[in-house]
Amino acid sequence: MVSMSTFLVFVVASSALVLIPGPNHLYIAARSIAQGRSGGIASVFGVGTGTLVHIAAAAAGLSYVIARSATLFNVIKWAGVAYLAYLGLRALVRRHEEASYEARPQPLRAIFLEGMVVNLLNPKVILFFLAFLPQFVHPEAGSVPLQVVVLGVTLLLLGMVSDMVYALGAGMLGSRLRGRSNTVGRLSGVVYLGLGVATALAGRSV
Repeated sequence: MVSMSTFLVFVVASSALVLIPGPNHLYIAARSIAQGRSGGIASVFGVGTGTLVHIAAAAAGLSYVIARSATLFNVIKWAGVAYLAYLGLRALVRRHEEASYEARPQPLRAIFLEGMVVNLLNPKVILFFLAFLPQFVHPEAGSVPLQVVVLGVTLLLLGMVSDMVYALGAGMLGSRLRGRSNTVGRLSGVVYLGLGVATALAGRSV
């Protein structure tokens, strides 16, 4: 099992990392602005569920295989780019429709699944689990997969707290923009396309 000293260092380091605005924060903020706090919270749980899959993959050693395989890494990378580009273009096109975001809200289940897919197709998350988390795993301390799960779930919980703050804060901003579908559409679309560009530029070096 992970020693208490290692665990505390991991919590401090992870807390610092999750407080830095990143792609997940931007995505969640975009969803919250577009559809209020309920949409943001749904995206938080979607992203969190995607992280659970990454944790399971890391524990099984799949993250290492994917990160070290140029073909698999690029398949995931460009699938993520294509999906984010689709979300961005959809948001920009929807602003020209007569119905506003408020009049035709996206189902929370769809937002949840969207958040999960965005996270699963984020190659940076794979690299994160490969480069950061293993530094706190010590084979002599016991089962490596169990240590990965314990540390991964800890990181997940810390990340969800941070994500919730962004969801609630952006939700308040979104309430002020309610009815301005053009503004919301532009902002959401630009965020998605920006995330797509960031994903396209993601490298494999760790």
